[in-house]
Amino acid sequence: MMDWAYLFEISLTGIASGGLYALAALAFVMVYKATRVVNIAIGEMLMAGAYLFFTFAAMWSLPLWLAIPAAVLASGLLGAVIERTMIRPLLGEPPISAFMVTVGLGSVLVGLVEMVWSADQRRLPDFMPSKPIMVGDAFLAPKVFWGAVIAAVFIAAVLLVFRYWRGGVALRATASDQGAAYSVGINVPRVFSLAWVVSAMLAAVSGIIVGSIGGISSSMGVFGLSVLVVVIVGGLDSVLGALVAGVLVGLVEALAGAYLGGEYKLLATFIVLVAILMARPYGLFGTREIERL
Repeated sequence: MMDWAYLFEISLTGIASGGLYALAALAFVMVYKATRVVNIAIGEMLMAGAYLFFTFAAMWSLPLWLAIPAAVLASGLLGAVIERTMIRPLLGEPPISAFMVTVGLGSVLVGLVEMVWSADQRRLPDFMPSKPIMVGDAFLAPKVFWGAVIAAVFIAAVLLVFRYWRGGVALRATASDQGAAYSVGINVPRVFSLAWVVSAMLAAVSGIIVGSIGGISSSMGVFGLSVLVVVIVGGLDSVLGALVAGVLVGLVEALAGAYLGGEYKLLATFIVLVAILMARPYGLFGTREIERL
């Protein structure tokens, strides 16, 4: 007989975890929409943000209210450096060139983390409430719940800012048509830089949340595999797709882990990925004009 209470509890956990995937996927989509770069190193950028927070909060003993913004801003600076030194010189080159640069970037970030902080797993200082969360009779881990709340707040804030802020309008215009954006006086290279900065900052927030739940290590970039599944399922250039697919993948992982075993979580998400791509090769909400590598 189906235990509906248990199913409800697992589903809540999956949806909450999906919020974290959605936040990281939004960071990926933002870069792709503006620059058409497939940033395969999104998981490693997430890891870098978590380690920067660890440095400021645990090693330098800064108060949390200062350490978190410092880590996010430092990650934004890292994003700007990456765009200026690695991505901008490849403007006009085949997409595979920038793709391979991000593959190498991921390896470089892992190497730097292991050199500076070692490969040992570490714990981040607690900054989220620890009181158990009950939804009816269902228990939800407090860190997962508050992590999802933080992710939802940041997603909403980013969508609102880029809907009404002048820079957001420029980014959306560039994403629609770079040539037209140039013709109306938009500084397209600056928009590219803005996209990478914001993407890196969102990845840092996601990394801090994920790290506070499960700890941090140089293998955190594996989280990026699930994020890539999310953005491909939702559509590489679709913000709505990133949000919907994030929740979907989180739900599938939670159900697979609960009923099949933790070792089947990644397998289940890739089965969903293959099934959706067979029906819609450009993702649930992606456009047919997506350029394939």
